Amino acid sequence: MLETLKKDVCVIAKRAQHDGLCKHKSGNFSARDPETGLIAVTPTGLDRDEMSPRDIVVMDLDANVLENESGLRPTSEVLMHIALYTSRPEIRAIAHTHSPYATAFAVLNKPIPAIVYEVANLGLTKARVPVAPYARPGTPGLAVSVSQAAAEADCILLEKHGAVAVDSRDIYEAFLKAAYIEELAELYHHSLTANAGAEPDSFPQEELQRWAYPAEIKFPNR
Repeated sequence: MLETLKKDVCVIAKRAQHDGLCKHKSGNFSARDPETGLIAVTPTGLDRDEMSPRDIVVMDLDANVLENESGLRPTSEVLMHIALYTSRPEIRAIAHTHSPYATAFAVLNKPIPAIVYEVANLGLTKARVPVAPYARPGTPGLAVSVSQAAAEADCILLEKHGAVAVDSRDIYEAFLKAAYIEELAELYHHSLTANAGAEPDSFPQEELQRWAYPAEIKFPNR
């Protein structure tokens, strides 16, 4: 069931670990099939170096496990994934990471401002990566907190916890957003350090919304 989706989720979960976005058994990933509405989600308590597509769990949005070939349970934070898919039906994939710089700002409960223009592609509406207020991992409270923050942005910090990125295309794009969160957080940290703690300049949302592919580039037969 959902074999291609399970393979994609497994590949990205492994890549996220190898790229340092999450270590050991932390973080979780999922993707939603647009035809059935079912989701493929990483299991709990399994080192990703040992993970295979058959370990990915298939569920519905009522939290029913429909397939777990290897007998593993889905991530304990699956309620957060379900809440995001339910509150924003266009979402196709979710990446939840514990990358160090992003998590440091999550610990500080400090949103990350749009200090570089590349954040124009991160689905922000207030020129920042917001922080979802703390709730215990795995609880309905966390699911509510994160889904409310996702009404503002595709990229979110979870207070005292980590980061989440969502995307309406696929798991690879959600992973890229999670990677950009960490890169932005590292740049912000270095900027604050170099500037003796003073806030660096950042872009207003109006400027971010002005970006467009250059009309001056010409293609044949068009």
